[in-house]
Amino acid sequence: MPESHIVVEGKKYMWDEETYPGETEADEAKKKYEADGFEVQVVNEGGEIAVYTRRTVTEIVLEVPPP
Repeated sequence: MPESHIVVEGKKYMWDEETYPGETEADEAKKKYEADGFEVQVVNEGGEIAVYTRRTVTEIVLEVPPP
């Protein structure tokens, strides 16, 4: 079973909790995540292919009740 997270160049990536049977399926998942604004790492360890993702917060929206 893949690690729940990895650190690459000081950035933490979380496992998407799927193992992929081949590079093609992992690449499809990678493209979908990238289209949604995620940074992606694909790791193949011992025949298990895992996709790790991270997203940087670019905007914080605070809802403040009216006075």
